[in-house]
Amino acid sequence: MARQVVVIGLGQFGLGLIRALSQTDTEIIAVDTDEKIVEMASSWVSKAMCFDATNEEALAQIQPGIRDVCVCATGDQSKEVGIICTALLKQLGAKRVISRANDELHARILKLVGADEVVNPEWDFGARFAPRILNQHVLGEMLLDSELVISEFVAPKNLCGKSLAELNLRNKYDISIIALKSKSSGQVIQAGPQNLIEEGDILISASSREAIRELVEKEDES
Repeated sequence: MARQVVVIGLGQFGLGLIRALSQTDTEIIAVDTDEKIVEMASSWVSKAMCFDATNEEALAQIQPGIRDVCVCATGDQSKEVGIICTALLKQLGAKRVISRANDELHARILKLVGADEVVNPEWDFGARFAPRILNQHVLGEMLLDSELVISEFVAPKNLCGKSLAELNLRNKYDISIIALKSKSSGQVIQAGPQNLIEEGDILISASSREAIRELVEKEDES
């Protein structure tokens, strides 16, 4: 059975979210106060509705209590709207509410009124983009703890034409390659010792940040 997701607030974040979700097996209900935006969004969602999400009676129409996730993406419109909408969603029985915050104070208030999770797309993007500024090979990373990150990086040229077994990155740099995306086929596959690295391939690894930096610097110099 398809998961049911409500997205309230169709700014850049909300629209981006419904477009991404529309590529999955998800039933999406989109809400905004702008009729033109609602009409535009209707091609990506199961139902698009135009109403004020701070109106409890109107919000009750979408039956938040039976949906899997409710996303309050109104942060770029008004802090007050996001706070009221989040509180009403929880009062109406929403199981899981994810709310967008503009700043740290806003995030704390959203948590206090019931948000199960608070996100800030700008903060998240900044955190993901920072590694690319420091290292042009790194496309992105996900921090698991202070010592371990999942990194996505373009294979340095000196690695190309060799198998993962030949490269022995685990012993040389303490880097575990867990998957790779082939430039030629575009496919992402689970990494194995027999996999041959080609120019332009993207590697997904588990390691420390320092290990990736050391690998790229040494292999580029080789």
